[in-house]
Amino acid sequence: MKLLNQSVIALLLILLSVSCKEEVLPKPKAQLRLEYPSAQYKEISSDCPYIFEISTNSKIQINNKCWANLDYPGLKASVNMTYRPVEGNLKELLIEAEKLTFNHTIKADGISSIPYSNKEKRVYGAIFEVTGNAASPIQFHVTDSTDNFITGAVYFNVQPNYDSIKPAINYLRQDIMRMIESMQWKNK
Repeated sequence: MKLLNQSVIALLLILLSVSCKEEVLPKPKAQLRLEYPSAQYKEISSDCPYIFEISTNSKIQINNKCWANLDYPGLKASVNMTYRPVEGNLKELLIEAEKLTFNHTIKADGISSIPYSNKEKRVYGAIFEVTGNAASPIQFHVTDSTDNFITGAVYFNVQPNYDSIKPAINYLRQDIMRMIESMQWKNK
């Protein structure tokens, strides 16, 4: 009888120790749902040979070389734009702009381009989207093919994680398209 009591107690202890453990389940990965305000646009004019529209959600600084920096504080991002006059070197400027884009192939999963052409305004160019964890997920260039050339690149002030910043990339792509579509050259 003593053996039976010890066996019952041992069995109860085993059942209690096994049944008291919580089942550990891994937590699913969460994605942020980022929503940005609808963009309103305003025209930017300066002493530089170009005019275009920017989002009111950005702040612009233009230096004496007509290089512009658009800061998006809410996105922790910026668009850096470089202006260069075309002096018979359009081919070299185009090669240089595309070389900067394709330098990201080390970290990129892919690079796609969207060409742009507006013959009436004489604005020609392309937007490149670099998918993957590259430092600059969007780059672009525009020109009138005779006098003016602008390159631009988007940079984030955070570690590039493409999946996390994808909503911001989509938002900035729309702003860049608006800049290009509203581009006007003053010296025409």
